[in-house]
Amino acid sequence: MEILQILWERRDFFLTCLLEHIRISFTAVACAGALGILIGVVISRHKKAAGIVLGIINVIYTIPSISLLGFLIPLTGIGNKTAVIALTVYGLLPIVRNTYTGLVNVDASILEVAEGLGADKRQILSGIRLPLALPVIISGFRNMVVMIIAMGGIASFIGAGGLGAAIYRGITTYNMTLTAAGSLLIALFALFSDWLLSKAEKAAGRRYGIE
Repeated sequence: MEILQILWERRDFFLTCLLEHIRISFTAVACAGALGILIGVVISRHKKAAGIVLGIINVIYTIPSISLLGFLIPLTGIGNKTAVIALTVYGLLPIVRNTYTGLVNVDASILEVAEGLGADKRQILSGIRLPLALPVIISGFRNMVVMIIAMGGIASFIGAGGLGAAIYRGITTYNMTLTAAGSLLIALFALFSDWLLSKAEKAAGRRYGIE
Protein backbone atom coordinates (compact mmCIF):
# COMPACT_ATOMS: atom_id res chain seq x y z
CA MET A 1 0.00 0.00 0.00
CA GLU A 2 2.82 2.42 0.79
CA ILE A 3 4.30 1.87 -2.66
CA LEU A 4 0.98 2.59 -4.35
CA GLN A 5 0.54 5.66 -2.20
CA ILE A 6 3.93 7.12 -3.07
CA LEU A 7 3.41 6.32 -6.74
CA TRP A 8 0.18 8.31 -6.70
CA GLU A 9 1.39 11.19 -4.55
CA ARG A 10 4.55 11.66 -6.63
CA ARG A 11 3.09 10.58 -9.95
CA ASP A 12 4.53 13.56 -11.86
CA PHE A 13 8.04 12.70 -10.66
CA PHE A 14 7.67 9.03 -11.54
CA LEU A 15 6.14 9.81 -14.93
CA THR A 16 9.06 12.08 -15.78
CA CYS A 17 11.52 9.40 -14.67
CA LEU A 18 9.68 6.71 -16.63
CA LEU A 19 9.67 8.74 -19.85
CA GLU A 20 13.38 9.45 -19.44
CA HIS A 21 14.04 5.75 -18.75
CA ILE A 22 12.13 4.82 -21.90
CA ARG A 23 14.14 7.32 -23.96
CA ILE A 24 17.52 6.13 -22.64
CA SER A 25 16.61 2.44 -22.92
CA PHE A 26 15.14 2.62 -26.40
CA THR A 27 18.08 4.65 -27.69
CA ALA A 28 20.45 1.99 -26.38
CA VAL A 29 18.22 -0.79 -27.76
CA ALA A 30 18.22 0.81 -31.22
CA CYS A 31 22.00 1.26 -31.20
CA ALA A 32 22.76 -2.21 -29.83
CA GLY A 33 20.20 -3.85 -32.11
CA ALA A 34 21.50 -2.26 -35.31
CA LEU A 35 25.17 -2.76 -34.43
CA GLY A 36 24.63 -6.25 -33.04
CA ILE A 37 22.76 -7.53 -36.09
CA LEU A 38 25.39 -6.01 -38.39
CA ILE A 39 28.22 -7.68 -36.46
CA GLY A 40 26.30 -10.97 -36.41
CA VAL A 41 25.80 -10.89 -40.18
CA VAL A 42 29.48 -10.08 -40.82
CA ILE A 43 30.89 -12.82 -38.59
CA SER A 44 28.45 -15.36 -40.03
CA ARG A 45 30.24 -14.80 -43.35
CA HIS A 46 33.70 -14.92 -41.78
CA LYS A 47 33.49 -17.79 -39.31
CA LYS A 48 37.19 -17.68 -38.46
CA ALA A 49 36.66 -14.23 -36.98
CA ALA A 50 33.48 -15.24 -35.14
CA GLY A 51 35.28 -16.82 -32.19
CA ILE A 52 37.50 -13.77 -31.74
CA VAL A 53 34.64 -11.27 -31.96
CA LEU A 54 32.36 -13.23 -29.64
CA GLY A 55 35.27 -13.71 -27.23
CA ILE A 56 35.94 -9.98 -27.10
CA ILE A 57 32.26 -9.21 -26.50
CA ASN A 58 32.15 -11.86 -23.77
CA VAL A 59 35.13 -10.27 -22.03
CA ILE A 60 33.53 -6.82 -22.18
CA TYR A 61 30.32 -8.32 -20.80
CA THR A 62 32.16 -9.52 -17.70
CA ILE A 63 33.26 -5.99 -16.77
CA PRO A 64 31.10 -4.73 -13.86
CA SER A 65 28.70 -2.02 -14.99
CA ILE A 66 29.99 0.51 -12.46
CA SER A 67 33.55 -0.09 -13.64
CA LEU A 68 32.57 0.39 -17.28
CA LEU A 69 30.86 3.66 -16.40
CA GLY A 70 34.00 4.71 -14.57
CA PHE A 71 36.09 4.02 -17.66
CA LEU A 72 33.71 5.96 -19.89
CA ILE A 73 33.26 9.08 -17.75
CA PRO A 74 36.72 10.57 -18.58
CA LEU A 75 35.96 10.05 -22.28
CA THR A 76 32.30 10.99 -22.60
CA GLY A 77 31.51 12.79 -19.34
CA ILE A 78 28.49 12.20 -17.17
CA GLY A 79 24.85 12.10 -18.22
CA ASN A 80 22.64 10.28 -20.69
CA LYS A 81 25.26 9.89 -23.42
CA THR A 82 27.56 7.81 -21.23
CA ALA A 83 24.62 5.75 -19.98
CA VAL A 84 23.49 4.99 -23.54
CA ILE A 85 27.02 3.96 -24.58
CA ALA A 86 27.40 1.63 -21.59
CA LEU A 87 23.97 0.06 -22.09
CA THR A 88 24.66 -0.39 -25.80
CA VAL A 89 27.91 -2.21 -25.05
CA TYR A 90 26.20 -4.53 -22.57
CA GLY A 91 23.36 -5.18 -24.98
CA LEU A 92 25.59 -6.44 -27.79
CA LEU A 93 26.27 -9.99 -26.56
CA PRO A 94 22.79 -11.56 -26.82
CA ILE A 95 21.92 -9.97 -30.16
CA VAL A 96 25.29 -10.70 -31.79
CA ARG A 97 25.31 -14.28 -30.53
CA ASN A 98 21.73 -15.02 -31.57
CA THR A 99 22.09 -13.36 -34.97
CA TYR A 100 25.21 -15.39 -35.68
CA THR A 101 23.66 -18.62 -34.39
CA GLY A 102 20.45 -18.12 -36.34
CA LEU A 103 22.24 -17.38 -39.62
CA VAL A 104 24.79 -20.21 -39.51
CA ASN A 105 22.13 -22.80 -38.62
CA VAL A 106 19.90 -22.18 -41.63
CA ASP A 107 19.39 -25.47 -43.48
CA ALA A 108 22.21 -25.79 -46.03
CA SER A 109 19.94 -27.59 -48.52
CA ILE A 110 17.69 -24.54 -48.71
CA LEU A 111 20.68 -22.34 -49.49
CA GLU A 112 21.86 -24.77 -52.16
CA VAL A 113 18.46 -24.64 -53.86
CA ALA A 114 18.53 -20.83 -53.80
CA GLU A 115 22.02 -20.78 -55.30
CA GLY A 116 20.92 -23.25 -57.96
CA LEU A 117 18.09 -20.91 -58.90
CA GLY A 118 20.61 -18.12 -59.45
CA ALA A 119 20.17 -16.08 -56.26
CA ASP A 120 23.22 -14.05 -55.26
CA LYS A 121 24.58 -13.73 -51.70
CA ARG A 122 22.64 -10.54 -50.97
CA GLN A 123 19.36 -12.06 -52.13
CA ILE A 124 20.00 -15.21 -50.10
CA LEU A 125 20.77 -13.14 -47.00
CA SER A 126 17.76 -10.83 -47.24
CA GLY A 127 15.27 -13.30 -48.66
CA ILE A 128 16.19 -16.57 -46.97
CA ARG A 129 18.79 -16.51 -44.20
CA LEU A 130 17.54 -13.49 -42.24
CA PRO A 131 13.84 -14.46 -42.41
CA LEU A 132 14.58 -18.03 -41.29
CA ALA A 133 16.88 -16.79 -38.53
CA LEU A 134 14.36 -14.16 -37.39
CA PRO A 135 12.83 -16.13 -34.46
CA VAL A 136 16.31 -16.74 -33.02
CA ILE A 137 17.29 -13.11 -33.57
CA ILE A 138 14.12 -11.89 -31.86
CA SER A 139 14.86 -14.17 -28.91
CA GLY A 140 18.24 -12.48 -28.51
CA PHE A 141 16.59 -9.10 -28.97
CA ARG A 142 14.20 -9.91 -26.12
CA ASN A 143 17.06 -10.74 -23.79
CA MET A 144 18.85 -7.57 -24.82
CA VAL A 145 15.82 -5.34 -24.22
CA VAL A 146 15.10 -6.74 -20.76
CA MET A 147 18.75 -6.45 -19.78
CA ILE A 148 19.08 -2.87 -20.99
CA ILE A 149 15.88 -1.76 -19.26
CA ALA A 150 16.93 -3.41 -16.00
CA MET A 151 20.46 -2.02 -16.14
CA GLY A 152 19.12 1.43 -17.02
CA GLY A 153 18.63 1.92 -13.31
CA ILE A 154 22.35 2.58 -12.89
CA ALA A 155 22.16 5.64 -15.16
CA SER A 156 21.31 7.96 -12.28
CA PHE A 157 24.63 7.21 -10.59
CA ILE A 158 26.42 9.14 -13.34
CA GLY A 159 23.99 12.02 -13.54
CA ALA A 160 21.63 10.57 -16.14
CA GLY A 161 17.87 10.37 -15.81
CA GLY A 162 15.46 7.48 -15.64
CA LEU A 163 13.81 5.49 -12.91
CA GLY A 164 17.20 4.96 -11.31
CA ALA A 165 16.81 8.51 -10.02
CA ALA A 166 13.99 7.32 -7.77
CA ILE A 167 16.11 4.40 -6.55
CA TYR A 168 19.13 6.62 -5.94
CA ARG A 169 17.07 9.26 -4.15
CA GLY A 170 15.46 6.60 -2.00
CA ILE A 171 18.86 5.18 -1.04
CA THR A 172 20.38 8.56 -0.18
CA THR A 173 17.36 9.63 1.89
CA TYR A 174 16.82 6.21 3.51
CA ASN A 175 13.38 6.05 1.91
CA MET A 176 13.00 2.38 1.09
CA THR A 177 9.46 2.90 -0.21
CA LEU A 178 10.77 5.29 -2.86
CA THR A 179 13.50 2.82 -3.80
CA ALA A 180 11.00 -0.04 -4.01
CA ALA A 181 8.63 2.03 -6.15
CA GLY A 182 11.38 2.85 -8.64
CA SER A 183 12.49 -0.78 -8.75
CA LEU A 184 8.90 -1.96 -9.26
CA LEU A 185 8.38 0.35 -12.22
CA ILE A 186 11.60 -0.82 -13.86
CA ALA A 187 10.55 -4.46 -13.40
CA LEU A 188 7.07 -3.82 -14.82
CA PHE A 189 8.51 -1.92 -17.78
CA ALA A 190 10.94 -4.78 -18.53
CA LEU A 191 8.24 -7.45 -18.19
CA PHE A 192 5.82 -5.54 -20.42
CA SER A 193 8.48 -5.08 -23.09
CA ASP A 194 9.38 -8.77 -22.92
CA TRP A 195 5.70 -9.72 -23.26
CA LEU A 196 5.32 -7.58 -26.39
CA LEU A 197 8.45 -9.07 -27.94
CA SER A 198 7.33 -12.61 -27.08
CA LYS A 199 4.27 -11.98 -29.27
CA ALA A 200 6.53 -10.85 -32.11
CA GLU A 201 8.73 -13.92 -31.64
CA LYS A 202 5.74 -16.28 -31.82
CA ALA A 203 4.38 -14.46 -34.86
CA ALA A 204 7.75 -14.81 -36.62
CA GLY A 205 7.85 -18.50 -35.73
CA ARG A 206 4.40 -19.09 -37.18
CA ARG A 207 5.21 -17.06 -40.26
CA TYR A 208 8.20 -19.22 -41.13
CA GLY A 209 6.99 -22.48 -39.66
CA ILE A 210 9.44 -22.49 -36.75
CA GLU A 211 8.24 -23.26 -33.26
